[in-house]
Amino acid sequence: MQENHLQGKRSKKKRRRSENSLLAGSILLCIVTLTAVTICLVMVFQYRAVQQRNTAVMNELEAIRLDEEATYSQAEVDALIDSAVEEVKEKTEEETVEAFLGQLKEQMTSGEGTTQMLRNFFPNEIVVADAGQYYFFPILEELAKNTYDPEAFMADGDGVMHYYENGERISHKGIDVSKYQDEIDWKKVASDEVEYAFIRLGIRGYTEGDIIEDETFEDNIKGALANDIDVGIYFFTQALSEEEAEEEAEYVIESIAPYKVKYPVVLDVEAVTSTKARGNDLTSEERTKYCIAFCEKIKEAGYTPMIYGNLKTFTLLLNIEELEEYDKWFAYYDESYYFPYDFKIWQYTNKGEIAGIKGDVDLNISFE
Repeated sequence: MQENHLQGKRSKKKRRRSENSLLAGSILLCIVTLTAVTICLVMVFQYRAVQQRNTAVMNELEAIRLDEEATYSQAEVDALIDSAVEEVKEKTEEETVEAFLGQLKEQMTSGEGTTQMLRNFFPNEIVVADAGQYYFFPILEELAKNTYDPEAFMADGDGVMHYYENGERISHKGIDVSKYQDEIDWKKVASDEVEYAFIRLGIRGYTEGDIIEDETFEDNIKGALANDIDVGIYFFTQALSEEEAEEEAEYVIESIAPYKVKYPVVLDVEAVTSTKARGNDLTSEERTKYCIAFCEKIKEAGYTPMIYGNLKTFTLLLNIEELEEYDKWFAYYDESYYFPYDFKIWQYTNKGEIAGIKGDVDLNISFE
């Protein structure tokens, strides 16, 4: 019975030692595992830190690189701008030249002629052709401009020009006549809706300088007035001084005194093609001064002075800026006028046809 008890004690001791050994091993394993996990975490955190430092360094390096690429000295900036401007300028010049040549070719093949081509290219200047030469006059801003609408002028089937506003005709049909129309049947003229007629009173001879009355003046003014056609008067000047201009005005005033002249008294200023014309050597300043002398005399007598001329008259022969206060009668034979300044009457053709007049006659359109 005692031996079995001893064996039991030995067996219990042996089991305790085994359990202790197992516990110690488990503890050791846990310590080793914890150490391994700790080392791994440290390595992970170190890797991430390194990565973050690398990223920061790379970002910094990239910023430095970009900064270096985007930063220029003032001289470098100026050089870049000049280069860009030159590139655009060269391209623009090439396109401009190409476009101009295209327009030039189109204008030259249009059949309108060189003068019209130049007028299209220089819209801010008055282009005048005379004796094989071209003249360019800047349009003066200080002078009154005409306000007529070019689209409102319409010619009827007989070639008579009319002007319309809001569908209503507001213009007046007129003619101007001289001895070149021979004998006129003024009753028939009146039946052709002619409202007014400018009658040539006379001229100053362009060689001798004598004042000569138009041989049909008296018949024409009496015939027009007898048929209720209002009249104006014109006189062709070749005055070489203010005294001669005033003499012409006095002659006109005396001649028209017996008649009711409602329309203006006009000084006809035109160039004479003859090389012997006495006024060929006048300057524009002199001719302008003589125009003023004539107009002032006419105004003093109670009539309305007016100056007649064509494009050459108002650009080459006269200084139009000094004649602003006087009405203008503008001669330009075309379907549309070419004149920027104000005018009261437009003589638009010298090939008109009017009942009671044999052959061609000048036709005029007025607005007052």
